Amino acid sequence: MGCLKTLKVWIFVGVLMVVVWEEVNCRFVVEKNSLRVTSPDGIKGIYDSAIGNFGIPQYGGSMAGTVVYPKDNRNGCKDFTQFGISFKSKPGALPTFVLVDRGDCFFALKVWNLQNAGASAVLVADDIEEALITMDSPEEDHASAEYIQNITVPSALIEKRFGEKLKLSVNGGDMVNVNLDWREAVPHPDDRVEYELWTNSNDECGVKCDMLMEFVKDFKGAAQILEKGGYTLFTPHYITWYCPQAFTVSKQCKSQCINHGRYCAPDPEQDFSSGYDGKDVVLENLRQLCVFRAANETKKPWVWWDYVTDFQIRCPMKEKKYNKECADSVISSLGLDLKKIEKCMGDPEADEDNPVLKEEQDAQIGKGSRGDVTILPTLVVNNRQYRGKLEKGAVLKAICAGFEETTDPAVCLSDDVETNECLENNGGCWQDKAANITACKDTFRGKLCVCPIVNGVQFKGDGYSSCKASGPGRCKVNNGGCWHETRNGQTFSACLDHVDGKCTCPPGFKGDGLKSCEDIDECKERKTCQCPECSCKNTWGSYECTCSGDLLYMRDHDTCISKASAEVKSAWAAVWVIVIGLAVAVGGAYLVYKYRLRTYMDSEIRAIMAQYMPLDSQNEVPNRVSDLDRA
Repeated sequence: MGCLKTLKVWIFVGVLMVVVWEEVNCRFVVEKNSLRVTSPDGIKGIYDSAIGNFGIPQYGGSMAGTVVYPKDNRNGCKDFTQFGISFKSKPGALPTFVLVDRGDCFFALKVWNLQNAGASAVLVADDIEEALITMDSPEEDHASAEYIQNITVPSALIEKRFGEKLKLSVNGGDMVNVNLDWREAVPHPDDRVEYELWTNSNDECGVKCDMLMEFVKDFKGAAQILEKGGYTLFTPHYITWYCPQAFTVSKQCKSQCINHGRYCAPDPEQDFSSGYDGKDVVLENLRQLCVFRAANETKKPWVWWDYVTDFQIRCPMKEKKYNKECADSVISSLGLDLKKIEKCMGDPEADEDNPVLKEEQDAQIGKGSRGDVTILPTLVVNNRQYRGKLEKGAVLKAICAGFEETTDPAVCLSDDVETNECLENNGGCWQDKAANITACKDTFRGKLCVCPIVNGVQFKGDGYSSCKASGPGRCKVNNGGCWHETRNGQTFSACLDHVDGKCTCPPGFKGDGLKSCEDIDECKERKTCQCPECSCKNTWGSYECTCSGDLLYMRDHDTCISKASAEVKSAWAAVWVIVIGLAVAVGGAYLVYKYRLRTYMDSEIRAIMAQYMPLDSQNEVPNRVSDLDRA
């Protein structure tokens, strides 16, 4: 009876999937990477290969190796230890790329067997002439899950014709060198990576659900760091299907769908008569979408990760807590607005489209370089579907490969993603150990030798053998790389800010200015202290001259004079200063007197002339005689 129920469920889901597949005209895009053959010349060139949907592709990097085609177990379906074969590279040798034939077993099993035999990468040659397909992993059960989750080597499918060329060259004794390149597997159009995760709130779907839940918990920290820093734009998505019109009133559709069959999810336990229903999953998926929207409105989209992980812990199906009450308590604890989320969810019983879920169904259809989303979980990075293991380190590699070179955030340089190549021998770049300055810059794609900027001062050079401080302020940074030394509190430097990039020994020194400047003995090498009474003493960076007896040395004239003469000269100098000062004062007083006298005379003359010849600017003087006559 139990088998019959399960059969009915799978028949219904199968019908549902077939109808949906036909309706939306699904399009699956194969994610490719470049495979370059560097030798022999006969097959040199670039060929396409399809990234396997398991293992850990080296997103953002490349790998060079030598191709090997085994004589036994050529399809790789058996354990190679049975044949005494090992592909492990010897120290110092190139990694081994093992080529095997397609057929007879799962792709993932071939790669697992070769990984155990020491292969560094796996190439699977197609057995028919067709367009490349993605090597997918089998539906996981407890037997296959053991090896699928532990595959770490990269793998790729190649076309039959290209595979035949490789086999002929290897069998003919040629050394076939190839390079797998994943650097352009994820495009990086700008300094922000956009990625989306197609997920599900159901925690009772077996191995894949357990894997998904574990990934979300592990990846939460890195995701939130990237989002808070503005490095990424993340969007969660949820797959739903619609019920065919002929089945909308059936018990199956009513238990699996909301909004009258428009949005459905499979029954979690695959049993319509007990446990949770598919519509419970759809409602929680919708709630999680609305949580993301509400968090986004508060400018904190990363809160979605908190809600999802908390819901997994606090509201699992196994404990019968997968319900609205438990979800509301999680939402409240995160400070989100319950009313906004309920309004966003709408009425699940309404015979109309739900705007949020309708948008999700439209998003499932592939656009541009991204194919249709039909598998859970699916990760899409910069509109390219991710191929590989759903594990924190592997996914971070793919996301970090989406950044342009040198724009990688710090989380991309963590131990989870890559090894700091600058730690060993400084990456072969220039460095100044004394000043702790280096040209080695670690990036996700590898180290770069670039002259640094230190305290606002740009260093210039090739980054490998030389870097010199340049421009204003360069002498403040390790003296611009020039010689400098301090003795007895006195410091000399060969660095001059206005002489860009050059090191010149200061006066009193000679040398290259870069590594050394030696004191010049002016007493021997220059004509100093030449007078008969003079004696010369060399000092660091300068010299001192002294005179015998009571004589005083005059450095400007390189001569000695008596102190008395110097005092007399000083006295006469003082007298002359006084005399000149008095002369200047008298002259100034005389000029002031002459100026004031002339001004006075001018005013008197104008007053006299005004009585006889009135000026135009002066009113006529009243006739006093006439006034007396009238009196």
